[in-house]
Amino acid sequence: MEKIELSDRAFKAIMDRLKNIEAALHTKQTNLDDVFLDNQEFLQLMYISKRTAQSWRNEGVIAYSQIGNKIYYRMSDIVKMLEEHRQPSRSGINATSKS
Repeated sequence: MEKIELSDRAFKAIMDRLKNIEAALHTKQTNLDDVFLDNQEFLQLMYISKRTAQSWRNEGVIAYSQIGNKIYYRMSDIVKMLEEHRQPSRSGINATSKS
């Protein structure tokens, strides 16, 4: 294995950049309004077809942005859609119990 030596100044510069990247990632993770997914990422995240995504857009199930032919979804809108369509569990039913 090759050994790489860095000066204190170079090491500090790298560490400062890593801290800035870490801060940016933390901001993105805590502020869902800033995260956008394109249509392909949305399809993969939700495990749905292009046709299903188109239906959801047409029916107003999910909010989206469109620039030309490119479609984008805000992560906070995806979470909102899932929350709005959430079905509460039925009390008294234990899925692990046997009849």
